[in-house]
Amino acid sequence: MNASPPSTPEIHCEGLVRIFTVADIEVQALQGLDLLVDRGELVALVGASGSGKSTLLSILSALDAPTAGRAVVAGRDLPALTSRQRVAYRREVVGFVWQQTARNLLPYLSAVENVHLARAIGGNRGTSARALELLDLVGVADHAGKRPAELSGGQQQRVAIAVALANDPRVLLADEPTGDLDEHTSIDVLETFEQVNRELGTTALIVTHDPSVSEHVQRTVQIRDGRTSTEVLRWTHTDDEGRQRRMAEEFAVLDRVGRMQLPPEYLQQLDLRERVRLRLESDHIGVWPGDRPAAPAAPAADAAESPAPEEEADRG
Repeated sequence: MNASPPSTPEIHCEGLVRIFTVADIEVQALQGLDLLVDRGELVALVGASGSGKSTLLSILSALDAPTAGRAVVAGRDLPALTSRQRVAYRREVVGFVWQQTARNLLPYLSAVENVHLARAIGGNRGTSARALELLDLVGVADHAGKRPAELSGGQQQRVAIAVALANDPRVLLADEPTGDLDEHTSIDVLETFEQVNRELGTTALIVTHDPSVSEHVQRTVQIRDGRTSTEVLRWTHTDDEGRQRRMAEEFAVLDRVGRMQLPPEYLQQLDLRERVRLRLESDHIGVWPGDRPAAPAAPAADAAESPAPEEEADRG
């Protein structure tokens, strides 16, 4: 029997560059970024201010265009879309949740009316039954008749998620959706993203500074200086006694031309800068500061093993 072909990523960015010109000065927000997100994944995007997170999200939502590189979402080649196709893409393919509620909801409409309006804009002019279903999915169906001012911040963001899902998008994008919320409410909103991902299979990419996001996503991608630098993968492991443990392992990201960003703490601790020495071993690459000789090669039997994945939490 032939093996099934590999699935096409839902989000595929390759060599993505975005340059802004301000007062005749060029600023590179993205510097050859690569990113793959598979269909149905729930991924967090983290990084310091100015690292390129929001620029990437603007490109993926077709609100901006890259200077160079490739960006494909749900089979759409974003740089190649016409103006009309970009509008259709934003209506039909992606849903978006902003940090500020005022950008997500119309204040003079109720929760169900906000969702129903989004469906109507997308061409779905039927009854409000689907709007009520989405509000029930995100846990605010009992507040369907209330306007945003009558809802708490967390309830407003959950209604915003329902609005973003109004036209059954393939991809859900969120820019700091918990940025204006307290810790407890943030957890409720992140759990809503989890439920949407689990129930609908919607691919979701969340830009956030919220450290609690790690408990709710399958993968965390860190951006540094306009490129993806590290990824943390998470999964649940069941031991021999049936206890479930949340596991995590961090990886450096190697781009298509072989570049890799070492974590800043590694650079500082080993005083790595400018030139470094490399040596290829049978199962790894050694890296040493350029001003000192490389360590002698270790016998194959003594080769260091990869560090074991870390245990995040006991779910048993």
